[in-house]
Amino acid sequence: MAHIVITGANRGIGLALARLFAERGDSVVVACRKSSAELRALKVEVHEDVEITDDNSVERFAAAIGEAPVDILVNNAAIRVPDSLRDMDLRQIRAQLEVNAIGPLRVTRALLPKLRRGAKVVVITSRSGSIGDNGSGGDYGYRMSKAAVNMAGVNLALELKPKGISVVLLHPGMVRTGMGGGSGAIEPEVSARRLVARIDELSLDTTGSFLHAEGRVLPW
Repeated sequence: MAHIVITGANRGIGLALARLFAERGDSVVVACRKSSAELRALKVEVHEDVEITDDNSVERFAAAIGEAPVDILVNNAAIRVPDSLRDMDLRQIRAQLEVNAIGPLRVTRALLPKLRRGAKVVVITSRSGSIGDNGSGGDYGYRMSKAAVNMAGVNLALELKPKGISVVLLHPGMVRTGMGGGSGAIEPEVSARRLVARIDELSLDTTGSFLHAEGRVLPW
């Protein structure tokens, strides 16, 4: 049984991941700003009012979950505000950078004392952050934030590898969630199964990879 921490699991992909891990018998701790009926129905430990953009909030969460080692940390919490050059809101761009790029770093740093040799750090990112794969433009804040967290993930992989901790950046696919406006090719449960497969096979040999949930390597 693994001890797993997931951020932003009150809905969508995070909720599907929490459900899947719990159903297979893992111990799951969830951090979110506000819980949901679906999340409360699961056999998981829920911590509400966790704001990953706030140092004190994240530190309180890290203290509240005790001293038990964390085997898998899934940095899933994210926001997306569609925009274009004509209608962009710079405040929203900053907000996306704070949540999507800096948030995972803040959470990983706070939980680092609980990550022992063999632990795994997961960043749920997006191929929207791929510079080489950007053929449509738009979504300035979201794309920039995901490109930034991809760089952060590679840095984490390099710094944590000597400690025996592996890191992976995962694109979940085109998933039907509220963030995507309900459009997408697959349901969260399908994406979650694929993501868990990638997490299970992660090792120090593959640390720092940027992967599609289906398993293929994505361009930076």
